[in-house]
Amino acid sequence: MITPALEGRSKTQFAYEVLKQRIVDGWYGPGTRLVFDRIARDLGVSAVPVREAVRRLEAEGWVVFERNVGAQVAGVDPDQYRHAMHTLALLEGHAMATARLTPAALGKAATLNERMRATLAEFDPLGFTRLNREFHLLLCGGCPNPHLRDLITREWNLLDVLRRSTFALVPGRARESVEEHDELLRLLRTGAPAADVEAFARQHKLTTVSAVSTVSGK
Repeated sequence: MITPALEGRSKTQFAYEVLKQRIVDGWYGPGTRLVFDRIARDLGVSAVPVREAVRRLEAEGWVVFERNVGAQVAGVDPDQYRHAMHTLALLEGHAMATARLTPAALGKAATLNERMRATLAEFDPLGFTRLNREFHLLLCGGCPNPHLRDLITREWNLLDVLRRSTFALVPGRARESVEEHDELLRLLRTGAPAADVEAFARQHKLTTVSAVSTVSGK
């Protein structure tokens, strides 16, 4: 992995951004110890900004401190994932049902879905997940309620903290998800009743939860 340059940022901000990206990308997996001096040498900074960056990551849920071990990347909590997805199913269903989406926005969403479909041949779970997030937030972005949009973004951020791509656990779900996106876009383009859009968007999310639960036994 190529470490980005400092480029005028504070050393703490620089260390924070690099460490967070390494966690998101899976370079630092769950349980990985974060040794301040080693990371500082790697980044070309002192241990102080690294320590401050790790504390910030701890506050956001990315890192935990364990006695006699020190800082390490937080593990994945299956219950927390399930609760976040159930919450998103409710929020996104209502947001998409009330969204005011322009033809341009729907066209962009369709393009994102085609990019997801193109990744299926040589599947990249993390790349697919990033596109999937962009697709969902785009459709929810048309919701006129800013508080609801903010809640949805917060829940997606929580899923980022959980990190593990559900599509890595159940790769077959990715193809199904793309096909369900096609149907969701059809409903939105044709002006389907809000209740139909809400029900379909909600079930789309819950089907992923069920697929992950079947694989993980949770």
